[in-house]
Amino acid sequence: MSGEEELFPLVCRSAVDLAGISMAWIGVCDPESKRVVPVESYGAGTDYLTDINTSTQPTSPEHLDASAAACCNNNAVVNNDWANNSGSAALPDHISDLRWGSSGSFPIRRDGKPFAVFSVYHCAKGFFDDEVTKLFNELARDLTFALGNLDREKQRQDAVEALRLSEQHFRAYFERTMFGMATTSPGKGWIEVNQALCDMLGYTQSELLASTWTDLVHPEDLKDGQIEYQQLIDGTVDEQSVERRFIHKSGRFIDTHLALRAVRNADNGFVYVVALIEDISPRKMAERRELMRQETLEQVAKGGSLDETLSQVIASAESILPNSMCSILLMDEEGKHLLSGAAPSLPEFFSKTISGVEIGMGVGSCGTAAFTGERVVVENVASHPYWENFKDLAASAGLGACWSEPIHSSSGKVLGTFAIYRKEPSAPDKQEILLIEKAANLVSIAIERTHAEEELHLASSIYENTAEALLVTDASNRIIALNPAFTRITGYTLEDLRGRDTSVLHSGRHSADFYQAIWADVALKGFWQGETWNRRKSGEAFPSWLTVSVIHNDKGDILRHVIMGSDITDKVRTDELVWRQANYDFLTGLPNRHMFQDRLDQEIRASLNHGSMLALLIIDLDHFKYVNDSLGHSIGDRLLVKAASRINGCVSDSDTVARMGGDEFTVILPRLTNTLEGEKVAEQIISALAEPYSIDGESIYVQASIGITFCPNDASDVDQLISNADQAMYASKTSGRNRLSYFTQSLHDEARKRLMLINDMRSAVNNGQFELHFQPIVNLTTGKVCNAEALIRWNHPEHGMISPAEFIPLAEETGLIVGIGDWVFREAARQTKRWSDLLNTGMQVSVNMSPVQFQSSALNIADWLDHLKTLGLDPSYLSIEITEGLLLNASDGVKDKLLRFRDAGIQVAIDDFGVGYSALSYLKRFDIDYLKIDQSFIHNIETDQNDLVLSEAIAIMAHRLGLKVIAEGVETEAQRQLLLEIGCDYGQGYLFSRPLSVTAFEDFLMKTLKPN
Repeated sequence: MSGEEELFPLVCRSAVDLAGISMAWIGVCDPESKRVVPVESYGAGTDYLTDINTSTQPTSPEHLDASAAACCNNNAVVNNDWANNSGSAALPDHISDLRWGSSGSFPIRRDGKPFAVFSVYHCAKGFFDDEVTKLFNELARDLTFALGNLDREKQRQDAVEALRLSEQHFRAYFERTMFGMATTSPGKGWIEVNQALCDMLGYTQSELLASTWTDLVHPEDLKDGQIEYQQLIDGTVDEQSVERRFIHKSGRFIDTHLALRAVRNADNGFVYVVALIEDISPRKMAERRELMRQETLEQVAKGGSLDETLSQVIASAESILPNSMCSILLMDEEGKHLLSGAAPSLPEFFSKTISGVEIGMGVGSCGTAAFTGERVVVENVASHPYWENFKDLAASAGLGACWSEPIHSSSGKVLGTFAIYRKEPSAPDKQEILLIEKAANLVSIAIERTHAEEELHLASSIYENTAEALLVTDASNRIIALNPAFTRITGYTLEDLRGRDTSVLHSGRHSADFYQAIWADVALKGFWQGETWNRRKSGEAFPSWLTVSVIHNDKGDILRHVIMGSDITDKVRTDELVWRQANYDFLTGLPNRHMFQDRLDQEIRASLNHGSMLALLIIDLDHFKYVNDSLGHSIGDRLLVKAASRINGCVSDSDTVARMGGDEFTVILPRLTNTLEGEKVAEQIISALAEPYSIDGESIYVQASIGITFCPNDASDVDQLISNADQAMYASKTSGRNRLSYFTQSLHDEARKRLMLINDMRSAVNNGQFELHFQPIVNLTTGKVCNAEALIRWNHPEHGMISPAEFIPLAEETGLIVGIGDWVFREAARQTKRWSDLLNTGMQVSVNMSPVQFQSSALNIADWLDHLKTLGLDPSYLSIEITEGLLLNASDGVKDKLLRFRDAGIQVAIDDFGVGYSALSYLKRFDIDYLKIDQSFIHNIETDQNDLVLSEAIAIMAHRLGLKVIAEGVETEAQRQLLLEIGCDYGQGYLFSRPLSVTAFEDFLMKTLKPN
């Protein structure tokens, strides 16, 4: 039977059907209502049960029913005269016919407590004798026993169900838990393992069950593990909580926490161990990283070297990841290459090869990480494109994977890389990434600490050894420190100045406002720089250049003032010298062009403001060039100094005398009342400069040309006044020199004409405006034409033919003479070639070369010679004419060019010989072929005996030196005859022919050389 729901009906039916009972029922004691509640009945008169009072309250005022009394008293209650029972008299009418003869109520207990009542009714009185009563008591006890059995069976079934559910729950937990679970045998084998443990260790269930846990425990933990397991087997302990390292199938180590419990049988014998295994690798890795951090920072704090710290980091990292090889590469100072820092576990040949690699995209893991500033993970170096150029090297080193982390400074600059290498291709897990980041950060701290120490040491070294004086004060300007340079410059030691205000160094040359302004700037800007005068310990004042800076504390308050200074005594002197050199002429000590223009500008403004007159004089020494050329620049310089002194002696202190350069001087005469005052000073200067100069016992005569202009009469602008005076001075030159000329409008117009000519001359060659005229040179003995001189003419489209005397000086001033001279040479060569082919006379044509052209670097003799070769003209058909001034103090460049002409076969003539400061020594030094006596000697040769004697002397000297002589300006037959008598070779002049155009000269040659 499953329970009382089947037992109670059976008992009731059996009592009625088998024992002759009229009605039987069973009621259960209800603790809540405190009544006996009928739960089963059978037989006639069961309606009786709906109205009976079955209260179990012993204190109830109502009469207890027999069933309630039996339940409460735990004794059978028998009534053999039921009809006369007081309880039955109160029955309702509808069951009054159910008047039984006797009744019995028998208690049923359960678990030792009143539980129910079994009541039976019989029609006969006295039915329940002792034997029947005993029988029903036995039945009630049987019911009690049956209920006990039912309860025990229920408990057993409940226990079985609970065990089943527990097993089900355990199995679900065992299979689904994130923790590893296992049972192990006394022989240390795995009995059962869950999937979480398999995943944790990397094995399948079958692989684990085929091994023992001792096979997978870290060798260093095995001994302790075996001792602890034996304690569980022996019963010394029933539970263990330990940390243990297992070996993953991949070879890496896993940190675990084990909760072990021994399971024993009834006799306390050991059966197996249940293990709960938690992977605590993240926590243990974090602890190891923290330990690495502490050890590294301790190494840094103790002042360990960078090499020691890098080795410490690598040792810690490799102990945390034993199957790894770590490397640190450091960026070079240029920021382009990685240098080996530390890599003790990598092959030496690998480290040496990698050291010095230039960073870049795709340059391995580390080169790329350093270049991009981002982590680079290469799981397989053999196939990754970043390792294309290094895969053979990696293979030789047995490297399969490389994970590189850039090492960043606090400012974000890449300082190097930290890398982990593996022998087999693999990817880092989260913990390994954290380790790489931590290691790179620690290396960054070590590098920056090293750099900071180096900078601190450098700063200290600079502080001690710099030539700059350093002074440190507190916020109140009390001196607290100074460096050796400060003592060396000022003479003060720290003991002299400690605690004193910086004002002790004041020189007294600056006002209190000056210093207040300095400190106001420092307070506002945190910086001041400038020049001050300070005082040494000896009392000597000296100029210094100071820089005042501020050091703030964390709150932004001023903590220190740092004053850096240098003694600029020498600089001040140098600056004064530089200023003087920039503003004064070094030779004469007079103001130079720069200061002159500044003074002139000031005096013009003063003149305009005061309504006074100002005169400007420009003075140029006449023929001073001949002094330099003949006597040397040293004599010329001494003459200029004397000339400057003489000019200064002619003016007052309020006037300004300046040297503009070369042999040109200026004088500013301010506050004049009329032009005559300026003219008077100018005439005094002309007279003073015309006096002979005695230098080294020799008298030298030099005169001056002066131009004068007035402000505001002529102009009130600096440049215009200078231009006016310059034009007036030029007029003095062209008017015979040694005189004073006033600026006039005509001079201005002449200057504008000169400017126009210069502008037009720039395009004259290209526009074909120049042409050559040729003047024959005749053999005075035979009268035959043997040579010709090429003379340039300018046929201006607006102004007609312009004289060479007018445009050649302008061409020399502007440098245009170089291009013009090149055209002259080429055009003369072309005509010479034509006449050579046409007349076959071998006539030589001479070409004039300006000193400016000859000395120019643009003169390319090789091009000229190539041109002659192209024309097919023998160079001997040409000669060049130069002035004697070119040969005086000739430079190496001039000498080389003369040699080039000589070597090419081009002859050289000295033009206008005798008019300059001739130094005959150059005639021996240079290969000269002709001397051309200047026409000024020939003009009066008939009437002036001196000119005749000089001309004869020149001819005799030239012949003795192997030179031919040409007389220029021969105009009369008498001149020709005298020249023949003194031995002159050739003549040139109007007596023979004027300069002729190309066509006219060709006709002249045809008539002269081929008269038939």
